[in-house]
Amino acid sequence: MIGGGVGFLGGMFGKGGSAIATPLLAAIGVPPIIAVAAPLPATVPGTMVAYRRFHQGGFSDARVIRWSIAFGVPATVVGALATRWIDGSILVSVTDVVVALLGLKVLLTRHAAATAASTAAADADHSHETPVRLAGVAITVGLLAGLLANSGGFLLVPLYLAVLALPIRKALGSSLAVASLLAIPGAIVHAALGHIDWHIAIIFGLASIPLSSIGARTALRIDPARLERVYGAVLFVLGTTLFIVR
Repeated sequence: MIGGGVGFLGGMFGKGGSAIATPLLAAIGVPPIIAVAAPLPATVPGTMVAYRRFHQGGFSDARVIRWSIAFGVPATVVGALATRWIDGSILVSVTDVVVALLGLKVLLTRHAAATAASTAAADADHSHETPVRLAGVAITVGLLAGLLANSGGFLLVPLYLAVLALPIRKALGSSLAVASLLAIPGAIVHAALGHIDWHIAIIFGLASIPLSSIGARTALRIDPARLERVYGAVLFVLGTTLFIVR
């Protein structure tokens, strides 16, 4: 059930879903470090399936994707290695807080409304995509993706919106492409450290991958401004609830 729900939300909101899966798995009794790492292997095929939907609709930015991968992959390896010295329960709590704060930021930022109403010419405007901003977003997301054992999608979308001023659907599509590749080094490192329970990972993946495509298809049918509001609300409610319950 968790895998299917996370797959749908991940495809719909442009992320692999590990950030959501971690607190949910921990809540049903999965050991913290396993809850942190086990969903990660399913992120690669799940996000690629969802990305294909967005890419076919023209909702991706090749330049943003290239920069995010170039700087994000090595940063992810560094973050994943650092988990050897950080307790898993701390990472679960950090995940809850970060998810809630990012959701609140998206809800309070009126950037979405202006972006959704922009024209096709505005979609082509890359004035905010400076090398410094692109590298900063990628490094920040990569480090936290490695530490929190997620593909970084839950961070990429709000940062793409706030820092790079991408339209919501283009942010979602680009995030899925980057998340699928950022998950690879993180999964390899965590597997080498013995943090992945493959029984949980396989069951999670079998449920989440098919629902990722359905989630992406649903997102493409929703009004962009409404989609961003729903995105922020889901992150805020989920992160806050799980942190309080824990």
